[in-house]
Amino acid sequence: MLIREATPEDWARIWPFWHRIVAAADTYAWDPDTSEEDARALWMGPAKRVFVAEDEAGSVLGSAYVTPNYGGPAAGIANAGFMVDPDHAGRGAGRALGEHVLAAARADGYRGMVFNAVVETNPAVGLWTSLGFTVLGTVPRAFEHPRHGLVGLHIMYRDL
Repeated sequence: MLIREATPEDWARIWPFWHRIVAAADTYAWDPDTSEEDARALWMGPAKRVFVAEDEAGSVLGSAYVTPNYGGPAAGIANAGFMVDPDHAGRGAGRALGEHVLAAARADGYRGMVFNAVVETNPAVGLWTSLGFTVLGTVPRAFEHPRHGLVGLHIMYRDL
């Protein structure tokens, strides 16, 4: 698996799974009806360093970004987003992207990374804890999950 910096041309291969994941409304606290233009700005904005994971055939398995979570004196704390194409789940792309982004953030001088809104029923919670993140707190009943009803949103953190 190759993980590399994304180019603007990669968006055409990210958008189909980005849309599918956000439209499912079960893991991301973004509007399920987000337009492609707005989605591109959310994922590929100028403050973000974006990566893609590709297999040997050049198929994009997933994407991730890292960006400052705060500004000013707190700009040393990163935020990140991760999506793996559901058609390629279970191939290790999420873990590989997670490890890559953590290393990139550390190399870029970030002191820590925070996730502001991890849906508590998201299977990725196990991945993040295995990569050293801890749940700092949970906002109860903050997310309207399509199957589980109202569930919490975790705030997760890891030192770098």
